[in-house]
Amino acid sequence: MRIIAGAKRGMKLLSPKAQVSRPITDRVKESLFSVLYKYDLPNGKRIADLFCGVGSLGLEALSRGAEFVTFVEKDPKIIAVLEKNIEKAGYAGESKVIRANAFKIGAPVNFDRQQYGLIFVDPPYSATRNIDVDSPLSGLLTLLGEQVAPDGIVAVRAYKHTELLEQYGQLEMIDRRQWGTMAVTILKQAGR
Repeated sequence: MRIIAGAKRGMKLLSPKAQVSRPITDRVKESLFSVLYKYDLPNGKRIADLFCGVGSLGLEALSRGAEFVTFVEKDPKIIAVLEKNIEKAGYAGESKVIRANAFKIGAPVNFDRQQYGLIFVDPPYSATRNIDVDSPLSGLLTLLGEQVAPDGIVAVRAYKHTELLEQYGQLEMIDRRQWGTMAVTILKQAGR
């Protein structure tokens, strides 16, 4: 796994010794960021990377010009590797790591209540099987509707057979792309 573009292009990311994550391939990451460029992202935006693992998406966004990334991960062993990757990339001043269950806190906003221009949601595939209105994923997406900026987007990575609902709270689906065994659904505040 590596950063594929921007200021830190080619930097290899450290991975945990035990394979507990689902790393995103370079090809898929490049395709995802090509879609994000269509929305003028990530340049200059505040970003949240939920279920971030070792930080592949958030660090890629920083390398490509994001202003700040909040990483949310609950596994302390993964966080140790994430913090090493942040330090190695030199992004300690442009990022914050929060150890928490993203299903419960979403993308926490600071005291200044600045919302996020982009939120990556990358939970384990097993957590995306239930997409109904009473599911943990639905609860999270409803919460994120209040944490994403009015012109921001939420990008949800899931298994290719998972098709999210058209709307969750304030968020509505505006795009869906599939690459290999995964799909990314992009949501935005309704009417924006």
